[in-house]
Amino acid sequence: MQIAILSRNKKLYSTRRLIEAAEARGHEVQVLDVLRCYMDVVSSKPQVHFKGECLPNYDAVIPRIGASVTFYGTAILRQFEMMGAFPLCESVAISRSRDKLRSLQLLARKGVGLPNTGFAHDPDDIQDLIQMCGGAPLVIKLLEGTQGIGVVLAETKKAAESVIEAFMGLQVNIMVQEYIKEAKGADIRCLVVGDKVVAAMKRQAQPGEFRSNLHRGGSASLVKITPGERATAVKAAKIMGLNVAGVDLLRSERGPLVMEVNSSPGLHGIEQATQKDVATMIIEFIEKNAKPHRTKTKGKG
Repeated sequence: MQIAILSRNKKLYSTRRLIEAAEARGHEVQVLDVLRCYMDVVSSKPQVHFKGECLPNYDAVIPRIGASVTFYGTAILRQFEMMGAFPLCESVAISRSRDKLRSLQLLARKGVGLPNTGFAHDPDDIQDLIQMCGGAPLVIKLLEGTQGIGVVLAETKKAAESVIEAFMGLQVNIMVQEYIKEAKGADIRCLVVGDKVVAAMKRQAQPGEFRSNLHRGGSASLVKITPGERATAVKAAKIMGLNVAGVDLLRSERGPLVMEVNSSPGLHGIEQATQKDVATMIIEFIEKNAKPHRTKTKGKG
């Protein structure tokens, strides 16, 4: 098969591993910087160009689109879908998962366990917002943040009020979530491929930190997940419409709670922690499912 990987940097671990896995199984791979791709939007013959050349009709496209280029990246991926390429994760699903509030609303509608979450616009509503989420301590998140950036733990009601007021004053969108004390600064990253959790790791925040992201100095270790956690992760990925997803769970007294569904999960930490060849599992999924014009959403939101 001819496979394109949409990635800004072919030297990144995840991109490198996907190239190695695809080539080891006899596929041709081309890495495309999504910001250097541009398109000819015509009904008769949609095209994508790259550095002055018209790209071929790929059998499959693997999107590794960073959060900062979601809008442009999904537009390019949508064009490849129009050309008949099989997308590992569809453009609509990526857009859906990148909108943190929308994704939580979709999960809530299907009965998936979530931390109590509030969203408001007016400073006059802050008191009720804090009470609605169970009071301090609270986690306050920028909707546009990634890798733990723009996430604040407010340990007292006064601190929560000050942080929320400050964010509102900057005219940025935030959501407020209950702090799950029993998680003790740890979460579980479940790597879902198709309808299976193929690998899972526990991410533990370093002392004095509540964010468990590996980019924030958190550590990763192998973890055995429960059937309930496995089912929750698979259900969350399906609701988003993602064939491959990193589903982050918190262990709470009321069962597993979904913190986030990541449409472009990194492979480094989870392959190291679990010693599993996740990249090859992803390529095998593409081999089984890649057919021309095989998209589920057909452009629906």
